Amino acid sequence: MVENLTVQLGKRSYAISFGATPVEEIGAVVTALRSVGRKVVVITDANVASSQANFLSGAFADCPRLVVAAGEGTKSLTVFGTVLDFLAAQKVDRGGLLIAVGGGVIGDLGGFAAASYLRGIEFYQVPTTLLAMVDSSVGGKTGINLAAGKNLVGAFHQPRGVFIATSLLQTLPPREFAAGMAEVIKYGLLGDAALFDQLEKKPLTVASANLPTVIRRCCEIKAGIVEADERETAAEGGRALLNLGHTFGHAVEQVSGYGVYLHGEAIGVGLAAAARLSQKLNFLNDADVARIEATVSAHGLPIRLRGPLPLADLMNAAARDKKVRAGLPRFVVLKALGRAVTVDGVDRALAETCFREVGAAD
Repeated sequence: MVENLTVQLGKRSYAISFGATPVEEIGAVVTALRSVGRKVVVITDANVASSQANFLSGAFADCPRLVVAAGEGTKSLTVFGTVLDFLAAQKVDRGGLLIAVGGGVIGDLGGFAAASYLRGIEFYQVPTTLLAMVDSSVGGKTGINLAAGKNLVGAFHQPRGVFIATSLLQTLPPREFAAGMAEVIKYGLLGDAALFDQLEKKPLTVASANLPTVIRRCCEIKAGIVEADERETAAEGGRALLNLGHTFGHAVEQVSGYGVYLHGEAIGVGLAAAARLSQKLNFLNDADVARIEATVSAHGLPIRLRGPLPLADLMNAAARDKKVRAGLPRFVVLKALGRAVTVDGVDRALAETCFREVGAAD
């Protein structure tokens, strides 16, 4: 059975479809588009092409397909150019449509290519990882990385629709599933204390009966935030709250070298650092921090750096983060478990202390 959740954005509204294996639904959409002369092309990565070969052939038949390397390194200017060249070689016109099938890397890369090619064509998201299902496939943020930082080039470009097929998670490596849990825990911390309590009491696994319900709940939370602040322009709070743990986490990704930590692993460390910053700002107590770190750890995620990273490099990376305001990082902290706020002007020494406490070296 397929259920829908609509992201209400006026003319840019779209449905998130939830189903176990919506091959027939996706195939029907593709067939309908092609029946009226619209060119449909697919982008995916090598891991998905191998592990989900039957799904790809069943849902997309003979649609032209570009397969790129898996991993964060694919979110680059070089591969971005490869995608654009593919679209041009396939003679995709403004009525054409790109379908991104993969994790957050493929969704971000494919979405940005769709936003840029011919000044914008439509695209669909078919997320294949937990992280992409609960977070990156929803909301319209697309982009690629530069050597100077993560997601520094991109565009807001809402998908035409999102298909969430939970059966695709059955072939997801355990490490990738754990990485997705960082974002699930984030949603509980920033907007649903009951969800956090649930995760604290019983860690979520790919075999959990409530997995589809949790995925939908995360999408509901994100949809509500995006509807209220689509382009992250709110003076405080708003869409920026979705960056809980990310200023710290993105710095870890960049300084360690993209791919050393999966995105969710870096965010696990980032959530621990954000919890400690929240405690130092007198919002949380020591017991709250312990609960957060225990829950992150229980889901197979690191809360400390695996090896020391230079503090100065981490601080410089945080200062280049796209959330910087007036030259200072904008941190998301917790007023309480289940309630997040944005804070500007955090004392540099406090941020440095938080980085040290998760393993940074002077």
